[in-house]
Amino acid sequence: MIALNGLRLGVIALLMSASAGFAADLQQCVDIALRQNPDIEASAAQLAQAQAALTQAQGGRWPKLTASITGTRTNDALNAFGLKLEQRGATFNDFGAGQFTGPGALGVAPANLNYPGSVNNYNTRLELQIPLYNGGMISGYIDQAHSFVKAAQAGDQAARQQLVFHVIQAYQGVHTAQSYVKVALQAKATAEAYVNTTRNLMKQGVVVRSDLLFAEVNLADMKVRLEEAQRAEAAAVDQLHLLLGMKLDEPLEIGPDYTPGPMAGSIAALQAEAVAVNPGINALRSQLVASREGVNVARADLYPHFNAVVRQEWNAPTLQQSAPSYTLAGVLSWQVLDFGVIKGAIGRAEAARMELQAKLKAAEEGVRFQVADAWRGAVEAESRVNARVDAVAQAEEAERLVAKRYENGVTTMVEVMAAQTQLDKSRADEVAARYQLTVQRAALRLAVGKLDGGQL
Repeated sequence: MIALNGLRLGVIALLMSASAGFAADLQQCVDIALRQNPDIEASAAQLAQAQAALTQAQGGRWPKLTASITGTRTNDALNAFGLKLEQRGATFNDFGAGQFTGPGALGVAPANLNYPGSVNNYNTRLELQIPLYNGGMISGYIDQAHSFVKAAQAGDQAARQQLVFHVIQAYQGVHTAQSYVKVALQAKATAEAYVNTTRNLMKQGVVVRSDLLFAEVNLADMKVRLEEAQRAEAAAVDQLHLLLGMKLDEPLEIGPDYTPGPMAGSIAALQAEAVAVNPGINALRSQLVASREGVNVARADLYPHFNAVVRQEWNAPTLQQSAPSYTLAGVLSWQVLDFGVIKGAIGRAEAARMELQAKLKAAEEGVRFQVADAWRGAVEAESRVNARVDAVAQAEEAERLVAKRYENGVTTMVEVMAAQTQLDKSRADEVAARYQLTVQRAALRLAVGKLDGGQL
């Protein structure tokens, strides 16, 4: 409880700092998400279930002690006489001895034996059940539970890496949306400048009124694009709030943008590493091991089962410990004929194992493809970023030259707007290229299984 309260205080302090102007960088956003995202809470609950199942399976190999008290009142002839025997209280009179007058009374039905009065009994019992041999069923359940725990641990790791990837997408998505807003603001400012320039040139008689109308239409279009960019920015911030497990109205200011560095190694080397360490693949491997143990559990019914019982009990007409007795028993059972029930269970378990084996093979090939695709995507995105940077510089110079010519009255507003449109597009393309570079490099780390939320 103390640790939980401390965790909550830390989150609250972080959010208060954010509301006071503190910028939460990507690492801090990831830390918050890993603490309070509902998907991570669900993954932790699944791991807890697997660990509890292991505890349950391990308990099956130990003896079980049961204590019970049973109160009975009956006038059933057989049970009433049996209860008197258990209480060590049976007498000759219970056999109808008073009605026996000699050999001639052998055919008489004794009333005390056939029609007894009501008998009260309290049975106090301690029973110890000891599993000795069950065909490997108990050990199979334990090994299966161990494998499920490993699968849940790997699954939890996979869920965490998947969440880190989504946080990176959302975090950088906010930066991308903010960059689009900046591009839109630049375009709007440029459009406003063209309106003013055109108005002045029209007063001087250099251009006609249609040029001013074109410039004003262009400005109106830039204002609409700015509103669209601002709306996209608000949606990106809301998406990040959801991933962090925060309310949409909680203040959140993000830190600097993030672009992971390239991963060293060839495609083949990274593919081999992914197949070996990807947590999703390892989760499937552990599930496959668990399915093999499931086959062993099903086969256990082919063998005899032997268990022991040790019982101590007391019987009395009142709630007290008297007339003690004990029972020692060994129970050997072997299901000899079941018309295919055990065989069917084994076949079903074996089919489940084969299904998981096929899924594992497909997943291994799938992760190889993901690595290759993300690796190629990252290389392409890096080249695209370099090209877009050059394109922006060229478009800025072209726009400057066209604007100068327009001010000198040697070109038209159509060419001016074409130059501005190309510049806006180049700037937007650069923003998109940088976002794709971040996503592709993060996707490569996710596919390999190296997207560690603690080392961004």
